[in-house]
Amino acid sequence: MSHVGKALPHESARGHVTGEALYTEDLRGRFAGALSAWPVMSPHAHARVRAIRPGPAEALPGVVTVLTAVDVPGDNDTGAARHDEPLFPKCACYHGQAVAWVLGETEEAARLGAARVEVDWEPLEAILGIERALEVESFHTEPLVIRRGDPDQALAAAPHRVEGELSIGGQEHFYLETQASIAVFDESGHLFVHSSTQHPSETQEICARLLGLPSAEVTCQSLRMGGAFGGKETQANPCAGVAAVGAHKTRRPVCVRLDRQRDMVLTGKRHPFLARYRAGFDNDGRLLALSVELFADGGWSLDLSEPILSRAMFHMDNAYHLPDVSVVGRVVRTHVTSQTAFRGFGGPQGMLVVEEVMDRIARTLDLAPHTVRARSFYREGDTTHYGQVVKDASRIERIWSELSGEAELASRWEELARFNADSPHLKRGLAITPVKFGISFTTAFFNQAGALVLVYKDGSVQVSHGGTEMGQGLHTKMLQIAADGLGVPLEAVRMMPTRTDKVPNTSATAASSGTDMNGAAVRAACLVIRGRLSGVAGRMLGADPADLVFEEGRVFPSQSSDRALAFTEVVSRAYLDRVQLFSSGYYRTPEIHYDVAAGRGKPFHYFAYGAAVSEVEVDGFTGMYRLRRVDILHDVGDSLSPLVDRGQVEGAFVQGAGWLTTEECLWDGEGRLTTRGASTYKLPSLGDCPPIFNVQLLARATEPGVVHGSKAVGEPPFMLAISVREALRQAVAAFGEAPGRVDLGVPATPEAVYWAIERVRGGQSARDRAGSTAVR
Repeated sequence: MSHVGKALPHESARGHVTGEALYTEDLRGRFAGALSAWPVMSPHAHARVRAIRPGPAEALPGVVTVLTAVDVPGDNDTGAARHDEPLFPKCACYHGQAVAWVLGETEEAARLGAARVEVDWEPLEAILGIERALEVESFHTEPLVIRRGDPDQALAAAPHRVEGELSIGGQEHFYLETQASIAVFDESGHLFVHSSTQHPSETQEICARLLGLPSAEVTCQSLRMGGAFGGKETQANPCAGVAAVGAHKTRRPVCVRLDRQRDMVLTGKRHPFLARYRAGFDNDGRLLALSVELFADGGWSLDLSEPILSRAMFHMDNAYHLPDVSVVGRVVRTHVTSQTAFRGFGGPQGMLVVEEVMDRIARTLDLAPHTVRARSFYREGDTTHYGQVVKDASRIERIWSELSGEAELASRWEELARFNADSPHLKRGLAITPVKFGISFTTAFFNQAGALVLVYKDGSVQVSHGGTEMGQGLHTKMLQIAADGLGVPLEAVRMMPTRTDKVPNTSATAASSGTDMNGAAVRAACLVIRGRLSGVAGRMLGADPADLVFEEGRVFPSQSSDRALAFTEVVSRAYLDRVQLFSSGYYRTPEIHYDVAAGRGKPFHYFAYGAAVSEVEVDGFTGMYRLRRVDILHDVGDSLSPLVDRGQVEGAFVQGAGWLTTEECLWDGEGRLTTRGASTYKLPSLGDCPPIFNVQLLARATEPGVVHGSKAVGEPPFMLAISVREALRQAVAAFGEAPGRVDLGVPATPEAVYWAIERVRGGQSARDRAGSTAVR
């Protein structure tokens, strides 16, 4: 009986709720004499560091030393994609940037010491916001271009046209466990780093770079993370780097753990975007042409901004065929935190733009938005604007049709119209939106993974792989795959912490590919061992090795289960026969390629699909709203672990709704982040969840060529929340006379909803559509 496909709880669920599960900071007590670190932070958004005087700090009791650039024996840089992130900068490039770190016997001593470090500053002009960066031509990258057909000609020939601009806000990761690292030199004199990181191999590389060491002299371990969402893909590296430099200088263990306020001030967010678009469409609302300029605010350094922008450009289509299209993207450089990976990795921003366009089309023609959306869906044989065939395009329509029926979309649409007609001050909105999300790293060489499986003489098993556990259930799925691959009970398998000395050169656990790649590598290793054991068992049973079944700790011929041997018995015999009982596994995603210059290729192994119906109710006096009901149908292929997958869908949707409605990152005119804690940054809570929340996984959804026919689930459901914003726009529209457009900010906070209502009440009506094909 297979373990794969069972609805099992998370492998660390008990530890999570009892507090028994250990995180990086919890390991501190194992290291006697561990020092604490505290940053010396810039009071300017942009300023040159003229001098640092650590003396007053070092004179304080409990302060051990102050780390500056002179303490870095190697390359003073933590940049992942480009070497543009000095760990100890000569010029502060955002408000709060750390220019030195104080090490103390206690965190309190380090904090007091940081306040005593004297820094001479030379303030410089700061560039804040995308618009200002465009004015002064401050960029990180040259333009990226994806183009198909002749969009200018198609726009000119289109019966109808709209154009507009959309500003999209950022988002704070707000993982429960803040950034944390511990660095210690072990008994052999080599560096060991415990880090809350999604990418142990890169953290290993960065620490080695800072200390001028070969990677083999640094080991990095990620035990588990208390959330990450992309925020620990690259941004865990500076904390690990400070710990490494501190341990090198003092030869004592060093712990770096950010409190919530410093974590929010020092780390990057989801990228704010600015989109300028022109769209052409026919009388039925079919999209004929689209031209988009897309600008991402990268902050002070490049980080992962270029591939994030690329994914936004790839996902400009969402689920819609774009016959003639031009997407030009560029990353601007500003003096705020270096914005970074966040669930969806740019895809949500790109998809939001085309959904904005779809709503504009529907209101221009006075059609139902869901009708307009369905008319532009991909059909079988269609290709994306970058040339990839949309395999299983019919799945979009299947999901749309099944969900519309299950959610009673037609009858509720009519019921909602009646409610709005009778209710002058409360209005309801209903919307259904699709998701098509590409799965793979868009940088081809990241699409590889490794695993190491060890079987001991007693039949117990250890599994190591390159993926990291951040609460998403990756280890749970790996346990299921390993137990199934070897035919042993789940309790016989132990999942080991992710370490660079077990599996080298790993990719980040990101791009929703953790299960696909690491699961395939684990299964490959298990099948090698199982093949060796089949030969041993075949000799013991006098049976054909190819006919043997491995199941729940037993090995037997397929037609003779009564002749079963215990798995442990077979393993013992294999050891005595000197048969290798361990194996590595390796996987590389096939047929991934993309030509940046040509804007053509196959960057994704497959697409994950889904759709959501959301209903909201809005108060016209205040702009306050509540989410009444959500229905979701999502495609995860053949689910490896249905309970885990359902949790991922639910969590992703709520997090996406937070980005689109309540979570607003604000900086003041000096570049200071003003939303630095839960008191000023509005996270979605249980009260923001809908009282009716129906989530279904698509049946009959096997994905060939992926481990056990499954599909990635981490990121795709995030974009289902776009239906919430579109439902809010529908409710706002009900306060006016069939408005030709509804401008609603992102995030659509109650304040933004209130002003959108005021604009609609002020006369953005059907007359806006008359006399012009261009509405701005």
